[in-house]
Amino acid sequence: MQAAARLLQLAGLTIPVLAMVAQLMNRIRAGQMLQFLVVAVCLFSAGYILQVYGPRK
Repeated sequence: MQAAARLLQLAGLTIPVLAMVAQLMNRIRAGQMLQFLVVAVCLFSAGYILQVYGPRK
């Protein structure tokens, strides 16, 4: 469970960087970038909640 939580957190930290690069290259609009950022926050939060409140070894 810890590995899944870390993977979600990593995805949540990677998506904003990719969204900003895509927006700077004019491949996506600002509204789409904000949608990616909202998804990233949700993924990171889910990973954090799994890590903190998930089963312990």
